[in-house]
Amino acid sequence: MGDNDEHDIDPEAPDQREIGREMVDESTGLGSVMAHAYRGELDQATTWRQRLDQTTTWAVTIIAALLTWAFSSEDNPHYILLIGMVIVAIFVGIEARRYRDYDVYRSRIRLLQQNLFANALDPSQGVTHRNWRVELSNDYRTPTLKVSFLEALANRLRRVYFALLGVLLAAWVFRITAFSPRQDWVSAAGIAVLPGTIIIGTVALLYAVALGVVVWPRKRYAKGEFQEGDPEMWKEDEE
Repeated sequence: MGDNDEHDIDPEAPDQREIGREMVDESTGLGSVMAHAYRGELDQATTWRQRLDQTTTWAVTIIAALLTWAFSSEDNPHYILLIGMVIVAIFVGIEARRYRDYDVYRSRIRLLQQNLFANALDPSQGVTHRNWRVELSNDYRTPTLKVSFLEALANRLRRVYFALLGVLLAAWVFRITAFSPRQDWVSAAGIAVLPGTIIIGTVALLYAVALGVVVWPRKRYAKGEFQEGDPEMWKEDEE
C-alpha cells in the first residue's frame, strides 16, 4: 500500500460530505454500515433514556411515600421530609451522571440525522457540519463525554428535580407551621439538639445552591433535539 492510501478519501470534499444523496440514489456498502450504526446508536440512547426514567420514577415514588407518612399523623417527625430532600439530591447526582452517558449517543444520532438523513431527503440544503464524518470517526475511535457534570446537573434540575425539591420544601414548611400551632415555626423546625435556625439555614443554603445551578448562565454544549417552530407548518393547506 502506498503512503497516500490514507488520503484517498477527503471527508471534506462535497461528494464525501453529502453522501446522503448517494445513499438514496444507489445501494452502497457505506450506506448499509451507517444504517446499522444508526440503529445501534438508537438502541444505546433508548437504554440510557430508560435508565434516566427509572431514576425519576424512584424519586417520585419515594417522595409520594414520604409525604403520605409525614402527614398521616401529627406525631410523625418533620425531618423525614428533610431526609427526602437529601435522597432527591442523591438521585439528581446519579441522573446527571447517567445523562452525560445518554448525551454521547444522542449527539451521534443528531449528527447523523442533521448531516446524513437530512441531506438524503433534501440535498439542496447541504450539510450542517462540514466535518461531520471526521467528528463522528474521531468519537468512535475515542469516545468522549460531551457535557460537563455541572451542565448535566443543571439540565436534570431544570427539567425534573427542582420541581420535586419544591414540592418537598412546600410540604416541609407546611408541616412545621400548620402542624405545629402550639409553637413558633422556627422552634418547630429544630431536630433534637439542633436549633431550628440551623436547620432552616441549611435548607435555605441547599435550595439557594440548587437555584444557582439552574439559573446561572453558561455556554451549552449538549446538542439540542427540538426547536420552537410553527406547528401550522406540519398541516396540509386545506384551501
